[in-house]
Amino acid sequence: MDYPLIGGYVATFLVAIGYFAYNDSARQVPATVPQKQAAAASAATAMSVRTVAAAPAGVAKDGAKEPAKDVAKAPTGAAQPAEAGGWTVPDVDGLPDNAFGRMVRRGRELTQRTFAHLGPEVEDPAMRFAGNNLACQSCHLDAGTKEFGLPFVGVFGDFPQYRGREGRVATIEDRVNGCMTRSMDGKPLPWDSEPMVAFVTYIKFLSSNRPVGKPTPGRGTPKMAELSRPASPEKGAIVFQEHCASCHGPEGRGKRVGVAGDGKGYEFPPLGGTDTFNNGAGMARLITAASFVRANMPFGTSHDAPVLTVEEAWDVTAYVESLDRPQREGIETDYPNRTEKPVDAAYGPFPDTLPAAQHKYGPFQPIRDEIKKLKNKAADAAKTAH
Repeated sequence: MDYPLIGGYVATFLVAIGYFAYNDSARQVPATVPQKQAAAASAATAMSVRTVAAAPAGVAKDGAKEPAKDVAKAPTGAAQPAEAGGWTVPDVDGLPDNAFGRMVRRGRELTQRTFAHLGPEVEDPAMRFAGNNLACQSCHLDAGTKEFGLPFVGVFGDFPQYRGREGRVATIEDRVNGCMTRSMDGKPLPWDSEPMVAFVTYIKFLSSNRPVGKPTPGRGTPKMAELSRPASPEKGAIVFQEHCASCHGPEGRGKRVGVAGDGKGYEFPPLGGTDTFNNGAGMARLITAASFVRANMPFGTSHDAPVLTVEEAWDVTAYVESLDRPQREGIETDYPNRTEKPVDAAYGPFPDTLPAAQHKYGPFQPIRDEIKKLKNKAADAAKTAH
């Protein structure tokens, strides 16, 4: 038996499964971000590992007063802050140059530069799975590693899971294809394709040492108080011009790296128009998007030092949601059990009789109250039937 050879394999295996400290935040900056923005992102990453106590009601975590007249209590069940140990991410670059390490890094590359490998402008027509020129990290910031920037960290352990949108148990591959067909406005990847394997491998590695089926603090987006009034696209348009237009353009059409057709994607992604996420994407839902915006925007912002007030975040996101965008075919079949439909899913059919505009812009608590009544009524009917 060749013991030295076996010893070499064992050493390589131990390196592959080991913990790695999060290093060099500049590596996690989107590939298309200019250097002046990369510095801001690096600073934001440094801030994001701190654990910050909750601010008093009506006060931003930077100490600034916020207009609280129309702000209601934050709903329960939202994402949790990072644990006392801080936000850490496994070191992708520390992996060895073997099949697993290369596949993890391939998944990161596809996340950072989706447009260059799977976008509608790539040279090989057979690889044009995405319908727009966004990158996965347009939403999953810093290649899915930023705290409260919709990270991939901890996602792998949540699957398989029941998904109300499909009305069935779904796998991690289903979840990836949900992004491909909605956020990327494209078509599903074959499960055995190299891009799918790379995405799943990358997500699995980023989820190393996270408990299966338990929350990962720092996942998703932070809790944010809701408004007691509808969010206002008109007010949001003013906030957009002040804080967002310099990067995303005055009409939210983004800023390309090169020119249309060159497959180089965007320096700053479009938020409306034909080259962005469709109306079935998670970012097309106001609650999800507004919390994401306040925790991460303008670019370089961190969740513990927001730039926008709560009301500004709701209103500017309402403006973004008011922009034209691709419309997903067959979206009416989502959520076969209508009472499982999120209150901010802005497309019908709805389980309640409240107007579509309220599902799009709020306020959302009355919708929750109506759905609760419907569920109670259904439960009572089921008891009577038995």
